[in-house]
Amino acid sequence: MDQYILALDQGTSSSRAIVFDRKGTPVAVSQKEFTQYFPQPGWVEHNPMEIWSSQASVIAEAISSIGINGKNLAAIGITNQRETTIVWDAKTGAPVYNAIVWQDRRTSEYCDSLKDQGLTDFIRSKTGLIIDAYFSATKIRWILENVPGARSRAEAGELRFGTVDSWLVWMLTGGDVHVTDVSNASRTMLFNIHSLKWDEELLDLFGIPSSMMPQVKSSSEIYGHTRTTLFAHKVPVAGIAGDQQAALFGQMCIEPGSVKNTYGTGCFLLMNSGTKPILSKNSLLTTIAWKIGDTVNYALEGSIFVAGSVVQWLRDGLGIINSSSEVEALAANVPDNGGVYFVPALTGLGAPYWDQYAKGCISGLTRGTTAAHIARAALEGIAFQTMDIVEAMKRDAGVDLKELKVDGGASRNNLLMQFQANVLSTNVIRPKVTETTALGAAYLAGLAVGYWESIEAVKQQWQEDVLFSPTISSDEAAALKDAWKEAVGRTLAKK
Repeated sequence: MDQYILALDQGTSSSRAIVFDRKGTPVAVSQKEFTQYFPQPGWVEHNPMEIWSSQASVIAEAISSIGINGKNLAAIGITNQRETTIVWDAKTGAPVYNAIVWQDRRTSEYCDSLKDQGLTDFIRSKTGLIIDAYFSATKIRWILENVPGARSRAEAGELRFGTVDSWLVWMLTGGDVHVTDVSNASRTMLFNIHSLKWDEELLDLFGIPSSMMPQVKSSSEIYGHTRTTLFAHKVPVAGIAGDQQAALFGQMCIEPGSVKNTYGTGCFLLMNSGTKPILSKNSLLTTIAWKIGDTVNYALEGSIFVAGSVVQWLRDGLGIINSSSEVEALAANVPDNGGVYFVPALTGLGAPYWDQYAKGCISGLTRGTTAAHIARAALEGIAFQTMDIVEAMKRDAGVDLKELKVDGGASRNNLLMQFQANVLSTNVIRPKVTETTALGAAYLAGLAVGYWESIEAVKQQWQEDVLFSPTISSDEAAALKDAWKEAVGRTLAKK
């Protein structure tokens, strides 16, 4: 009987299920969007039951589309939107409130008060994170403080917390298993990335009972077996990683210093920093990449707020293209940017600047500037922002970049990828299988059950599609960088 691995890719706007074969090739895919709730400005919520029902429906569609059932599944791997916070009743499984999404900013003022108390270094030294509403801790506290009865129920041991991975495992196992993995735990602002335990001082600081917290496991082991009507036979749930860490593993960035960039609405750049955490001096996050067996790998992470969304702005804001797919052809109409630089700080600037008040800026305009120059400058702005984070990572890690592996929608733009290679003065590699996030979860699950015998065996499956090598001299690259830095200087908010 043919055996497969089922990967659940539970994202911010949709749930997906992908079935992989032994070669790491997707053989079935199903996807379903679910509702986004915006109850107040800056608030973003999901219905946890709809997350589960959408995930359950795509599981059924994916496996039925190729005529297989639970007997054909060697294991299930889960990758998920990170930081999103769900609290539910330990007996009934009923959520006490909607999921508070990672994008939600309702606890920003409380985060400011923590900074005012001088707690930035205290929290960062334990968690590797900056104080921000992005992470789970302040979201849990908000639910306990604002949902009637939640605080007393939590203190009585009646409530459970989980990020989306924990919620899916709970639902898949019929409430038998309450776990998370180290990669997701490291995004809560409650997990000590050195001791690999929930930090009692942080739990006390945020007023969160330890009875709520899931057991923290490795990223590749059997956590439990399914107990749902989705499968006639029990299937082991055996791999968990947050989406960006799963993509790092799916890209086989398993050596220290190896880097991947996911080009989506924004960009998430992660560097494998090896078996010791590097606390950034350049405004990057320190996070856990994964734990396999007894070995923990850490990563440095940098976030770019506006990447692919700048192309949407060219379409919807400026109207110089009718569809996002037209941007490459328009930009290719000119041989270079004509001195035009576009810093796409449309929602402030992320790492390494962290300037929430920065405004977007297009500089270098002349009578000779055309729509093609602006389109090209917009694409180049994505590559320049990536370059800024790579340089910060190199300073933190003390290692040179050997190559950059890329995935995500905008990685299919050849002009952008070539320019990325040019400004980094290094090779940029796009893989044949671009479903790297789901593939990472599949690999972690498959390794746990012996579907793949070793990480080395999995590494052999990774296949390059296109390699982009630098086509300009280092002097030309340096001149471009200098002009970019000057453009960023015009963009940053004046203090």
